[in-house]
Amino acid sequence: MATSEHVGAAAVAPWPVLTRIETGLVRLIELSAAALVIVEVGVLSAGVLARYVWGEPLTWSDELASMLFLWLSMVGAVLAFHRGQHMRMSAIADAMAPTISAKLEVAALITCIAMCVLLLPKATTYAFHELPVVTPAMEVSVAWRSFGLPIGLSLMVVLGLIDAIRRMKLRDLLIGALIAACIIGMAILAKPIFLGIGNWNLVLFFVIFIGLGVLGGIPIAFVFALAAISYVALGTSRPLTVVAGRLDEGMSHLLLLAVPLFVLLGMLMELTGMARAMVNFLAALLGHVRGGLSYVLIAAMYLVSGISGSKTADMAAVAPALFPEMKKRGSKPGDLVALLAATGAQTETIPPSLVLITIGSVTTVSISALFIGGLLPALVCGLTLCIVVWWRYRNEDMSGLRKAEKKEVLRAFIISLPALALPFIIRTAVVEGVATATEVSTIGIAYSVLVGILVYREFDWRRVTGMLIDTAVLSGAILFIIAAATAVAWCLTQSGFSRDLVAAMGSLPGGAPMFLIVSIIAFIILGSVLEGIPAVVLFAPLVFPIAKGLGIHDVHYAMVVILAMGVGLFLPPFGVGYYAACAIGRVNPAEGIRPLWGYMAALLVGLALVAAVPWISIGFL
Repeated sequence: MATSEHVGAAAVAPWPVLTRIETGLVRLIELSAAALVIVEVGVLSAGVLARYVWGEPLTWSDELASMLFLWLSMVGAVLAFHRGQHMRMSAIADAMAPTISAKLEVAALITCIAMCVLLLPKATTYAFHELPVVTPAMEVSVAWRSFGLPIGLSLMVVLGLIDAIRRMKLRDLLIGALIAACIIGMAILAKPIFLGIGNWNLVLFFVIFIGLGVLGGIPIAFVFALAAISYVALGTSRPLTVVAGRLDEGMSHLLLLAVPLFVLLGMLMELTGMARAMVNFLAALLGHVRGGLSYVLIAAMYLVSGISGSKTADMAAVAPALFPEMKKRGSKPGDLVALLAATGAQTETIPPSLVLITIGSVTTVSISALFIGGLLPALVCGLTLCIVVWWRYRNEDMSGLRKAEKKEVLRAFIISLPALALPFIIRTAVVEGVATATEVSTIGIAYSVLVGILVYREFDWRRVTGMLIDTAVLSGAILFIIAAATAVAWCLTQSGFSRDLVAAMGSLPGGAPMFLIVSIIAFIILGSVLEGIPAVVLFAPLVFPIAKGLGIHDVHYAMVVILAMGVGLFLPPFGVGYYAACAIGRVNPAEGIRPLWGYMAALLVGLALVAAVPWISIGFL
């Protein structure tokens, strides 16, 4: 699994009372998580009905959804921490001897606890600072949302300490805590040295520190957060409350609410039999073709991309429907998650992508032109992925599979029609303005429930509570790493790194070709540490005038930039999108890295074609 499974062969807790406390606390958190998912779906559904059916929009629905969203994210992150389901790279730890591996697991656990302890007082201070701030519609304090962060961190500390006591002697725990305190103390004493080296701190904290932490098996989100804390505390004079603020921002942005809702939608598709109906039809149609369902995955991501505004949500809607059947047919989990990540990068330019809308709004480029120009570049990159799929599966043994007869294909198609209609219903709802990119998932959820009950007659109510809890856990793991990456992004921008980068790009020799090459490299790097929208807001207004001055068409340059950021977003070891794909596919990141390089190479070929041939982007304008 793509998790931080720090709980190994756990012994029985030395104090039975700890087990009872842990069991009761976890059950309370699980029920809270399930309730939050239900309430979020209900609030957003009410907003859609009020606006579109009754013509009276609910002015408070978005505010309430945003306030509850931070709580849902933190509750899910706490459960993911307890279950060991935060994303991490465990290849090195797994390769070690059992005794050394166990020590690395304990070190990773203590590091996670230390991060929470360091941030907890500042998160509490930040929440209290939010008390005077009142929301415009509901007129309640924003602190009702912000206190979700310190409470979530407190719960992680409690559960983490219980886990540590269970797995090690109290003496060893105290020694570990003492070592951690000594390291922190020495770092604080060395603060003048860190301040003296200026922006070399960026290399120290965000390259070396993150690299060692990730390779050491510490969960990715905790490494990112600890790197941001270390940089702010040791490399700047700013208070640590800014890190708490960035985590708050990263986990409460209403757009990201699409992530848990589409995770839930994907699980509902499996629960109601819709996923099986879709896969049965696609298998009948392409099952006899080598790598057939891999082609289906590429096409499915092309169809649903841009609906939710979040690549993570898109992947969460597609993977649960296809992965089980692909695994039954012999596909390796690592290859599946690698292709899922590659398709996430491939489809960044497909409308109605919010990255396209954002880049149009901050650069005054026509958004309709961007929508038209984005379809063909994604198709070109998709074709390069198909070539890799063909090559990898060209010798696949198909002797056990027969080509389905036309009657079978037609029957499977008719059965799957209600399921196949879902992506088109969702996209139409967005295009026609029935629902926003965030709200549209609620339409899909309602449709899936009705189809499951009335058409496929498959809806096991006994699985609903577990499904809601799993939705919160998976979403919490994804959103916590996005929040930590948001904190890292803030550190990079505040350091002046963005201004220095643009100045260097503007002074390059070689004209437009060299500028495009350097832009691709720069935005791949930026995409690995910044989500698409923040990177666009920060850099697009600065680099687009340079591109225009060199004679590069705005739409053409936009496609190059967006695809490059997409590659970076899914490129390990820093690309947060790759770890999100691993979490959705429930695959250890180490399994997917090797097959991922082939797909990334194909995407780079596609990106080079898009950069070299402007017609691909502007030919239909």
